[in-house]
Amino acid sequence: MAAIYSGIHLKLKSPGTPWENKLKLARFAFISSQCLLPNKEQVLLDWTTHALTGFYSNKVEFSHCVLTGLWRYLDDLLHSKKLHSLLSQGKNITLKLNVKQALLDRLQECVCDGPEPSVSLSTLLSVCKGILSSPTLSSIFTTKYELLAELVATFCCLACHTLQRRSSTPPTVVSKPNSESAPCQDEPMTMFEVLLQVLSCYLSVQRQQVNVHRVFTVVTNQLLQPMVLLRHLLTSAEPTPSLTSPRLRPQLSRDIRGKVDLILQLALFPTEQLSSYKEELVPVKVDSGKSGPGGTKGLPKPLKTILTKLGADGYCQPSLRYSVKTNAVALLFKLCLDSYGKSGTGVNEEPRMLCFHFLTKLVPALDLDLGTRPTDKTVQPESWSQALLTLETLLNQASYSDIYNVAADRIRHGEVQLLFYRVLVRILFSNAQPSIPAWYRCLKVLLGLNHLILEPELDQLLSVAWVDSNCMDSRVQRARQLLVCNLLQTYTKLHQLPRLFTELVSVVCWPASDHLRPTLLTDEICTSIKTCLVDTSPSQATEICSLTLESINRYILPDLLEHNPEENKELEKKRRDASLKLLSHSQLLHAVLFSLKTLDNATPVPLLRQTTKLMGDMGQLVNTLLQLVTSENTQMDIDPCTNDDQNTSMEKKSQNKSDQTSDQDTEPCAQWKQKTIEAALLLHYTWAEVDTLFHIHCSKYRSLESTRSPALSKTDDQELPSTLFLSRFKEFLSGEVLPGRLLLFPSKSSDSTMSSWLLKLLALHQFKKVLLDSHLLTNPETAAILSSAAEFILAKEELMASLEKEQEADRQTEKSVSPNSYPVAHWYLLTSSLPLIAPYLSVGDEDCVADVVISSLLSRMTKENTDWLPMLCGSQSISAISSQLLQSNFYVELPSLYSATVKSLTQRIIRVLQMFPETNLPMKGSPLSQLDKASQALVNVETLVEVILRSSQNGEASIVLSHAQTQELFNLMNLTASLNPDGINAEDLTHLFLILSFVLTSTSSPPEGTVGEPDNQGNYTLFLGKLLSLLTGLLEGSNFQNVLKLIHGSSLLQAVVSSILTRSGKGGRSSTGDHGGIDLVKAVQDFIKSIVHFIIIRNSSVRLNLEQFTSYLASNKTVGRQLVVISTPTDPNKAKVSVSEAPEPGANIFSLQLLLASLTSFSKTMARCLGRSKPLDQTLSEMIRKITAALGPIIETILKSQAVSQPASVLGQAFLVEVVTVMLQCELSALPVEPVQEPSTPGLGHMPLYHSFCQQILKEIHSAPRPKDFLLSSLRFLSAFYCMVKRNAGENNGGEEVNELYTRMMQTVFTLLAADWLSLSDLRGLEPAVEELLGHLLEGSTTGQFNLLLLLIREGLDNSKLRAGSYKEVLSAVTTTKLLSRCALPEVCSKALWLITPQIMSSMVFIVRSSSQDLTVAEALTVPTLTSMTSLLNQGKGLISSPHHVTLVLGALQLVPLERLAPSAYQSTFHAVHEALFTIISCHPQVMVSAAPSFLTVFYRLVASIMQEGRQKGDSDTASPHSHCCEGPDSDVYLQCSMLLERMYTHIAASAEVFTNFSPFIVSQYVTELQKVTLRPDVKRHLTEGIYQIMDLCIERDIKFLTAALQTGVREVFNELYGSYSHYHKAQRQGEDKYTAA
Repeated sequence: MAAIYSGIHLKLKSPGTPWENKLKLARFAFISSQCLLPNKEQVLLDWTTHALTGFYSNKVEFSHCVLTGLWRYLDDLLHSKKLHSLLSQGKNITLKLNVKQALLDRLQECVCDGPEPSVSLSTLLSVCKGILSSPTLSSIFTTKYELLAELVATFCCLACHTLQRRSSTPPTVVSKPNSESAPCQDEPMTMFEVLLQVLSCYLSVQRQQVNVHRVFTVVTNQLLQPMVLLRHLLTSAEPTPSLTSPRLRPQLSRDIRGKVDLILQLALFPTEQLSSYKEELVPVKVDSGKSGPGGTKGLPKPLKTILTKLGADGYCQPSLRYSVKTNAVALLFKLCLDSYGKSGTGVNEEPRMLCFHFLTKLVPALDLDLGTRPTDKTVQPESWSQALLTLETLLNQASYSDIYNVAADRIRHGEVQLLFYRVLVRILFSNAQPSIPAWYRCLKVLLGLNHLILEPELDQLLSVAWVDSNCMDSRVQRARQLLVCNLLQTYTKLHQLPRLFTELVSVVCWPASDHLRPTLLTDEICTSIKTCLVDTSPSQATEICSLTLESINRYILPDLLEHNPEENKELEKKRRDASLKLLSHSQLLHAVLFSLKTLDNATPVPLLRQTTKLMGDMGQLVNTLLQLVTSENTQMDIDPCTNDDQNTSMEKKSQNKSDQTSDQDTEPCAQWKQKTIEAALLLHYTWAEVDTLFHIHCSKYRSLESTRSPALSKTDDQELPSTLFLSRFKEFLSGEVLPGRLLLFPSKSSDSTMSSWLLKLLALHQFKKVLLDSHLLTNPETAAILSSAAEFILAKEELMASLEKEQEADRQTEKSVSPNSYPVAHWYLLTSSLPLIAPYLSVGDEDCVADVVISSLLSRMTKENTDWLPMLCGSQSISAISSQLLQSNFYVELPSLYSATVKSLTQRIIRVLQMFPETNLPMKGSPLSQLDKASQALVNVETLVEVILRSSQNGEASIVLSHAQTQELFNLMNLTASLNPDGINAEDLTHLFLILSFVLTSTSSPPEGTVGEPDNQGNYTLFLGKLLSLLTGLLEGSNFQNVLKLIHGSSLLQAVVSSILTRSGKGGRSSTGDHGGIDLVKAVQDFIKSIVHFIIIRNSSVRLNLEQFTSYLASNKTVGRQLVVISTPTDPNKAKVSVSEAPEPGANIFSLQLLLASLTSFSKTMARCLGRSKPLDQTLSEMIRKITAALGPIIETILKSQAVSQPASVLGQAFLVEVVTVMLQCELSALPVEPVQEPSTPGLGHMPLYHSFCQQILKEIHSAPRPKDFLLSSLRFLSAFYCMVKRNAGENNGGEEVNELYTRMMQTVFTLLAADWLSLSDLRGLEPAVEELLGHLLEGSTTGQFNLLLLLIREGLDNSKLRAGSYKEVLSAVTTTKLLSRCALPEVCSKALWLITPQIMSSMVFIVRSSSQDLTVAEALTVPTLTSMTSLLNQGKGLISSPHHVTLVLGALQLVPLERLAPSAYQSTFHAVHEALFTIISCHPQVMVSAAPSFLTVFYRLVASIMQEGRQKGDSDTASPHSHCCEGPDSDVYLQCSMLLERMYTHIAASAEVFTNFSPFIVSQYVTELQKVTLRPDVKRHLTEGIYQIMDLCIERDIKFLTAALQTGVREVFNELYGSYSHYHKAQRQGEDKYTAA
């Protein structure tokens, strides 16, 4: 064969051989080992490249198929393993140089949108990838730098073309005709991978270039434009369908952008070009005596060259040109700072000034005119939004790089930077864009650079960004508020806050562009003002108030006092504007004064005098305003009287026709008066509150008598005795001081709501002053006046009217009260002041409050969305406030109000029950209508008891509830469940409990098929369950004993149980498996347990009540009615059930389940009460034996019916096992503690049943997937059964049986925990039951038994199982070890356990190391193993002898993965690592001396992890598969983790003797991580409090070391942290130390 193919080379060169045959021969020669060609790979490569270059140079011709085949053949050659093996061995194999041009031409064909290229792009990409994969082959490009740059440019253009094409093409249209679908789907990803390879190759070649000017020229001419376009598209374009791989696409995009940035940085900003940039940018000083670097060898004006290229047309679409240019400008400045700015530290300021001048040249590129082109005044950016975003980026970069040194700029550079930034500010204000958030952020950055930049334009800043900003967009509002808050904080730090407020009040006094300005003080701004005033001296705060008052007196008050009848309309308009400005000033005064630090006896005298004068001026202003409004209102009342009767009659006739017109005409007049009243009342209320506060805390303070004027009082006495104060208070409440005609009823006038609100606040303030004065309280008139004040605050008519329309409102101060929010504000004021005014409310007022509470909550429940609670963004509602009031602690302490609420609920329940046409209720006395009888019966408790008992005996319902009634009762019961039973008095509790018992026993749902009623049997079951739960809750009330005085406990039990059995039996549709049925069963059990426990604890006729209820439950009649549903005619045991009457037709399986639940709950409760006294134990044991005797036949009958018609599974396996478990436990508890030898002593009566259950459970518990409830009940049964067998074995010497059962149970537990079908959550749920079983198995266990357990654990922890993938068996052993460490062991077993613990921990450390490498099993195995090790360390305190194994645990903790985890997995992993550290530091302190570095390494991982996960997420984080917002349930995960870290910081600080030397390093690590991210406020708060504890350990030397050693950015973070530490934490700690005993 070798001879045959030895001439193949000649055939390939022969022109007579067809090209198709040549291609086949070439392929065969390449793959065949029998083809003998010297240097075969080189020969075939040369032939292929020669054929391709010949075709493209028109020297040879062949078909398109041959051309495609040649390219694919070349691709196969380049990717062949044999070729790469030869290249790796050093063999010289090259490509012809002319093939590179053919490849470039083909790639450029793919860029064009013309005809389909002759060669598919995927083939060309693969060829390029093969060439670049080897340095030898890639030499065809790398040997010529310009050609490689052309290849890079071609690939960048190709990538841009692909991104732009696919962004405009639907996802389904991604391939061209006649092309393969699979390659086309992979083409984009392959192309970007090859692009990254090309960029890497080019970067390595560029680094080797010596001539930097050549590189600059090539990059600016060929690469700059396509690279910036590509970077823009990768950064801002939407992910295309083919690039949405969550693992590859973001990382690949970041890698490409990183390469592009690095290429541009090295090419455009090399060190050698620094002189060229200086010559172009930095102005030459004429008087320096130097001509500079004459004849610079560098490039002339490199920045101008770059900007010219960026501003050129043609390299991108016109719509993208401006965006690409602005993004490139930001990139250029970043690269310049990275290259030249970092060297400008210390004395050398030239690089920083160079970067500044670079910035001054970049800003005009955004089309922002800096005044350098005076002839062109119309230059505007194409997109202000894009321009401002880029400007913000530039300013932020300049701020972060610290290129602006204020002192150096002023001293050495003539404030050139300050002037430049001021020009920017003028541009921003002359072209204000208040609807763009970036506009505010730019001003914020400029403010951070230097407040003097904005100082000349401060008034415009306050006007546009604060006072007159009317854009309601949420993003704009947030940016605006951040700017204002930063402005306040800046001037606070400068101690120039009065200067800022001077400008603010001046701007407020400007003529308003709109007569309704936006709210001056938002929540965030108010909070910022309060925070700033805390750090401001009291004298400055007082000065701010004085400035505001002076502004009112000088600029606003004259316009209000002006009187000119000739210009009435103009005067009204002027007054209207003045009133609005007055209200803004009043709000500002209120915010400042309420944030002001109060005076005290230590206040300096000058400040006291200044404050006293301020309060006097403010009081005088209030008097002037009220007198103005009073006089104007009086004049308005007098003026109409001058009209003649004719005009008056005409007005009356046309009143109905012209109401709207007259309202519009009088609106300006009414508005300015109303706003003036609001401002005056707000000032008066603020003055009153502050004045009272000063009086309380400062004995030297004496308020001036400026407030005593006719506007506020009718008297002019010089003294203010108690009687005079009460008389003035009475005048205020009666409306004589402020006439009622000034303040219209809020429901009728939307403009008087704030005034009414302020009046109520003033009344409440006077109310408090009366309560504080002990002399006033002794006055006989005081009680009546306080009652009037309480009635005034309550405003019953307004309160009842507010219920007609539920409104939401902002729970803020008076400034936010509006017509819509007034009802909510009024209700909030009333409820928050109830503890004060409740004693003075009349019975009718109390009923009104109770009705509003209940009605508002019911109105919320009747809405479609019943679980809404408008608490977002600080909003409130009447129903939300009512809900908080009902759940509060103080409401219970108001007995009369609470009683009114309970009575209101009871009466509403009665009214719902009275909504029926006929009744069967008995009545005594004269004959009345059925409705009257029902009403009286529901009110009379004795009659209720009779009806309840009668209904339980005959099973008849007195009332058939409709669906509507049931729903209303259900809502009322939900409200009743919110009540505190201990707060209900005896009378109300008795009536309410009996009414609810009546609903349970004497009502029923409509029969099945009733016309007009829906099929609501399932809802009725839920209704019964809710009702029983409510009755159980009322049983916990301290006054429940009063109920048992009217009805015996046994009678109540029988009535409830019989009613439930009857209702469930007649339903016929209730299922034992639905949620309603399960809840009802649990409710019945809880009710029986609660009332039986109550009877036994209170010793309430115990034997009588228990015997009666036992007789009822165990009677043949009760049992027989339920067993008949599973008995069959062929059942031989049917005769054993004594049923004297016919079976109930409505009996069903659910009623049988309820009976079993009642029996088990009753017996279980009695068993738990054993041991109190011997007589009681005898009674309870007797009752228990009767109940278990009744339970046995029922269970046996159910089991025997399994093979007939009714399978036992309908009751549920878990339920049956639970019933048998209770039987067994109760029988065991009823047996005497010490064995009695008398033959009459009763023993266990159902041993065969228990043995059969045990065998069946051991067989089935792990054989197949089982429900969790069945597993839990089975484990509990095994625990009880083992105790029984062990007890019997002790009496009968049956040790072998115990050993056999021990072995089977232990193996069963291991097999169950290792089951593949058992999920991790179910395994955690089974741990308590397994721990209980292990406790019983190990209690008194022998050495042999314990060795068996240790052997099972050792086999489970074997490393071979983990390598084999049997991690479930490992998990079983790990879980068993954790539970074993918690069990109480005999002394011998305990010693054996802790002797082998080091081996167990070594195995677990290996498991953690191995499982941490695989994220799929990390949560399922790593976390449980860590928890198990933590349990061993915790329980082994003082028992683990070798500290080496504790150190091993720390080493394993360093490998636990904390990245790329879902929130739930992250929380469990974080908690496990933290608990391990906490256990080590608290239980093994002796290890910390040597293991402190390892401990801190693990702890640092936790800190770094929570800082990454707890950072504020932006839009850039949405691409992450596990990124989450700051709100929601996932945010609580990181908040809880930060709280754990705070606790760990505290424990580290408590171990000062170990960690004192490490404290500066802990702080250093913290601030280093903090500098990288912006934390969420809640997370940062806890971490900051924690690091404060560590900083307490730092001495002055440590602080100096940190200040000197940290880098610039990190040092700033540390300085800020240390400042807050010194200001808040350290001062507080020193204050606490003063009162700490030495």
